[in-house]
Amino acid sequence: MNEDISSSHAGEDERSQELALRPKTLKEFVGQERVSNQLDLLLSAARSRKLPADHVLLSGPPGLGKTTLAMIIASEMDAPIRITSGPAIQHAGDLASILSSLVEGEILFLDEIHRMSRPAEELLYLAMEDFRVDVIVGKGPGATAIPLELPHFTLVGATTRAGLLPSPLRDRFGFTAQLDFYENSELAEIVSRSASLMGISISSDAISEIGSRSRGTPRVANRLLRRVRDYAEVHAGGVISIKEARAALEMYEVDPVGLDRLDQAVLDAVIRRFNGGPVGISTLAMAIGEEAETIESLAEPFLVRMGYLSRTPRGRIATPAGFAHLGVMTPLTPPALFDTPTSDA
Repeated sequence: MNEDISSSHAGEDERSQELALRPKTLKEFVGQERVSNQLDLLLSAARSRKLPADHVLLSGPPGLGKTTLAMIIASEMDAPIRITSGPAIQHAGDLASILSSLVEGEILFLDEIHRMSRPAEELLYLAMEDFRVDVIVGKGPGATAIPLELPHFTLVGATTRAGLLPSPLRDRFGFTAQLDFYENSELAEIVSRSASLMGISISSDAISEIGSRSRGTPRVANRLLRRVRDYAEVHAGGVISIKEARAALEMYEVDPVGLDRLDQAVLDAVIRRFNGGPVGISTLAMAIGEEAETIESLAEPFLVRMGYLSRTPRGRIATPAGFAHLGVMTPLTPPALFDTPTSDA
């Protein structure tokens, strides 16, 4: 029981630290310069007109700052923010209840908006465009629709899969931002800022080392910084040098380019067990003892982005860069890229 309580407190501490590290304004926000400049213009124009900002859609992989930007929008507009998510809204009534309780100018942040139910989605069309919803009273032939006026609000939607959003919903956003992965120099700046806020003593080369292993993602950078801090507190009196940073990251199985245990297991299986592929995702999942969905959502995107793995109709294959990363000689006969698909490709 005590272990459960301590684990719960540890999780709360991690979440509170993550919140404390989030920038509060666009000036403090590191990276995504194009998106920041566009948002700054949008919000400045809205403030000058003394009107709520237009609806904003933020899309991109997890951990790039979508929630942080939503909070910054609320801060820049000096408006309250209501946070919910698509999976939590399964009925149109759930959404109507949230919308009807908003105040003028409030920011409604809807995370994972692509996972909202279809009836709620259709209700949102009218709310975003005309700031009203039709509440159905009664059932059957006697049912009537009563229009309910809504205060002017700003919807900030976040999605990791913009392609799943129907066109009518996408078209109702006044501004759509695609967040990109961060450069190592930007991640180093984020690590430096976070270390300063957390009171961590860290060398500049250790900052660069953590940034270069962060998979282009600020959330990963801050997580690795906390783990390196833990290692340094136990082994080096809390001071993080390049030596402690590398030792900690090696202990946590994060390699020099950011591949973690799962990434390395997938790449190693494709190359050493299946001679570079092609291998179907189900076979690969069984070989390393992981769920196929876990491999597809967590490991594969980064391996493909790094150029170590390719997806083909016949299955996954390792590229020459993947072989080189593991220090394995590329086979003389390259795997077939296009052929009859396997059943679990």
